[in-house]
Amino acid sequence: MQLALARGMECYFGSMSLPEKNPSGKTAVVTFSIPDLGICFKAPFESVDSNHRDYASLLALLEFIDSNQEYFSSHTYQIFGTNHKVINQVNQKESSPAMYAPLIEKTEVYRKKYRFSLDWVPSEKNPAYDTLFD
Repeated sequence: MQLALARGMECYFGSMSLPEKNPSGKTAVVTFSIPDLGICFKAPFESVDSNHRDYASLLALLEFIDSNQEYFSSHTYQIFGTNHKVINQVNQKESSPAMYAPLIEKTEVYRKKYRFSLDWVPSEKNPAYDTLFD
């Protein structure tokens, strides 16, 4: 007997730093994409560093999924990002600084609720970055 593995809905997150003097006054843009639903999101964000902004992007995606369950037929998700450190820290393959502990805890709450996998994808294959340039 062969088991069929259900494919989870693919979701992507990412971020990009902004120039110092920009109209938003923020340091970064956080973004996520859910191609199966045609959803693209981006917002300015005040970040401490690149890891902080990627945690913010991942949590924005997870909060969106949580708040909009009526639009999701799948309850498993394949989430992809480009930040190895964040992915490894959330997947407990690498230790994280204490300052990120609350963010990782929030992520774990969502992981228990929605059974998602978290993996790396190269920037050029991450549709979350497509919205940055419109």
